[in-house]
Amino acid sequence: MILSKRPEVDRFLSQPDPAVRAVLIHGKDRGGVGERALVLCRKLVPDIDDPFDVTVLTEADIDADPTRLEDALTAQSMTGGRRLVRLRLDGKASVDKAAAEAVKIHADGGYNPTAALVIEAGALGRDSGLRKAAEGAKGAVSIAVYDDEIGDVARMTREALAADRVGLASDALEIFVARLPRERGLMRQEIERLILYIGPGSERTIGPEELEAHLGVEPDASLFDAALQAFGARAAPAQASLRRALAEGEHPAQAVRAVTGHLGKLRRINALTANGATAKEAAKAAGVFWKQEAEMLRQARAWRPESVAEAGASALEAERACKSTGSPDALIAERLLLEVAGRARRLGL
Repeated sequence: MILSKRPEVDRFLSQPDPAVRAVLIHGKDRGGVGERALVLCRKLVPDIDDPFDVTVLTEADIDADPTRLEDALTAQSMTGGRRLVRLRLDGKASVDKAAAEAVKIHADGGYNPTAALVIEAGALGRDSGLRKAAEGAKGAVSIAVYDDEIGDVARMTREALAADRVGLASDALEIFVARLPRERGLMRQEIERLILYIGPGSERTIGPEELEAHLGVEPDASLFDAALQAFGARAAPAQASLRRALAEGEHPAQAVRAVTGHLGKLRRINALTANGATAKEAAKAAGVFWKQEAEMLRQARAWRPESVAEAGASALEAERACKSTGSPDALIAERLLLEVAGRARRLGL
């Protein structure tokens, strides 16, 4: 069974169907996957750290001993309660196959029928045997985790701030949400940092100027600016922003990811406008900071899909190079920004 709509996913996570024995949660946002899995597991057993009734396995465990998963699912509860088996996967094909087989058997009650299996995985294509098994089995559920929409991020931010009795004015909230990374774990970290800056329990609500003072000291701001300048054909300011970020302690690989993030915004703006959205609507939906809206729309008019794809290939190659041992990461990041600026200049920017 597939659960895709937010209300039905939230409903299942808060009140899991007892007839469902296996749940697959997958997506490229591993923070979002883990967060949802944690919510579910806490509903399935009273104590997720109970060593007697909760077994946590990794891909390496299954790869080293393929019987580990079957043994865990066959075991009975020592206290008479429900057993929970958590499995975290990274994408190895042989383990995907083993997990798929286990899901089929367990969903049909072939192991301990009172045990619950929760699998966390990265983004799985439609050809994944595990995904097919979870989607097709009657006693299993597959939940795909996608990037949060702007409205979801804004709501999550408001709720987290309210829990610590602080807040953001509406225009400050719009600025903050636009600057947040799109990975759940990193989002949570940035929101927590903001709460500490405002003062937990202070009952304070800050506006754009005070928020900018907080954001302005963050190295990420320099990286976002470096990407913006590069895509606007301004090589020298892009280099200056990159060097400022590196001096403040940011890793060069983050600069490459800032380029990838900028590409994602351009891609989304182009897709939305092609489907009838106005330029302003597209920019807002893509998470563009309002002060950068005019510049982003200027860039989007020049950076057409084929150019974005070419730059994306360069960014991917740069990210791979940064992960290689002994690579001159700072040089790789700077070269990527200069390459992007050169492309932008040839596009007429």
